[in-house]
Amino acid sequence: MPFGNRLCRPALPVVTIAGRGTNGEDEEMAHGFDKEYWERHWRQGGVGGRGPMGGNSPNPYLARETSELVPGTALDAGCGAGAEAIWLASRGWRVTATDISSAALARAAERAAASGASERLRWVEADASVWNPGTRFDLVMTHYAHPAMPQLEFYDRIAGWVAPGGTLLIVGHLHTPTATGGGQGHGQSQGHGHGSGHRPPAEASATDAAITARLDETAWEVVIAEECHRTLAGHGGVEVYLHDVVVRATRRH
Repeated sequence: MPFGNRLCRPALPVVTIAGRGTNGEDEEMAHGFDKEYWERHWRQGGVGGRGPMGGNSPNPYLARETSELVPGTALDAGCGAGAEAIWLASRGWRVTATDISSAALARAAERAAASGASERLRWVEADASVWNPGTRFDLVMTHYAHPAMPQLEFYDRIAGWVAPGGTLLIVGHLHTPTATGGGQGHGQSQGHGHGSGHRPPAEASATDAAITARLDETAWEVVIAEECHRTLAGHGGVEVYLHDVVVRATRRH
């Protein structure tokens, strides 16, 4: 799966993302990440297939980080339109995929039916900040999910759902000074919006160091922790500049 142009490098300072208000002035983007917000998001741009969040391709880090794992049970927390869950199911994983938005899950189920892997998929409408699966999984993953709770606490929560010997995969937003610039494809108009109209604030960002610091080394082996910048073609052929943090860890037996 192509990454576009990709560069991984040491952490940069975390900053607040700004956006354009209705009067043309810069203003901070404030989101509650509650059910109402996500339903609106997926009924508008997110479900329209614009950019990676609504497109047909799974996140490229998924194939890189899971291709050598033996298929088992998996949980996709904040699955959105289901690209990652469907990709795993098509490779033999039994996947529970959760999202707070019924609109996102309807889109995901439609795509799953066309994929031929729907029998290995279970869709659950749930708020990951309060929902508990009641079991553990061989793989727990999340890709750019932002619940109505602090981001690092969300990662703590889903880490608790990984079975001994299992894998935790976190792909999240990394906010950097570049993201607030004004250049085409590199400023607030494209940034972490992923071309879909979704531009989370700095509170939804976490560095690899911040994430791994919360993984007790007696319980976890960190396999990879990196911060990457990559570009890809967005809606209308406009270049989209993404800032990503990727952490994969294995729970010790």
